[in-house]
Amino acid sequence: MSDADIVRAAFVDTAELHRRVLEERAESIVRAADIIRRALLGGRQILAFGNGGSATDAQHLAGELVGRFMRERRAVPVVALTADTAVLTAIGNDYTYDAVFARQIEALGREGDVAFGITTSGKSVNVNRALELARAKGLATIALTGRDGGQTSRIVDLDVNVPGTSAARVQEVHRTILHVICELVEKDL
Repeated sequence: MSDADIVRAAFVDTAELHRRVLEERAESIVRAADIIRRALLGGRQILAFGNGGSATDAQHLAGELVGRFMRERRAVPVVALTADTAVLTAIGNDYTYDAVFARQIEALGREGDVAFGITTSGKSVNVNRALELARAKGLATIALTGRDGGQTSRIVDLDVNVPGTSAARVQEVHRTILHVICELVEKDL
């Protein structure tokens, strides 16, 4: 396969996955934005988390909503649980890496907040533990997943699933979904 073929295949695969998500998941994206919007308008916060590229997606969501996405408006409380290296490494060292997000949900999460977990596999133990704890504490739980959603899809209030098998292609669609959610949330703030 030539370099040009690789480029072409990546764009075609991503475009096809975007089309499929548009046709099959648009309602879920609107529901996710509505859950987040209602929480923020009610004075609650969003706690976002994931691993690797999904960690940066959690930080990106926080940046767009604490700052601004497309228009000037008040700042809203969105915390990326992936951003504090002292907290992450202390919890990882003193407990296990599986506890890095759950421990933060325990400390920061309040009933009515939203726990927003991102996992391309649906099998991330630390994401799933945090989502399970969040539900037990009365937080709304939303996940962005890939593949078939894995265990994550079964433990959340709402799973916005991108049914791709390539983590890279799933993450590309996740970024689009996050931008659309930001646009929907921002229009009512």
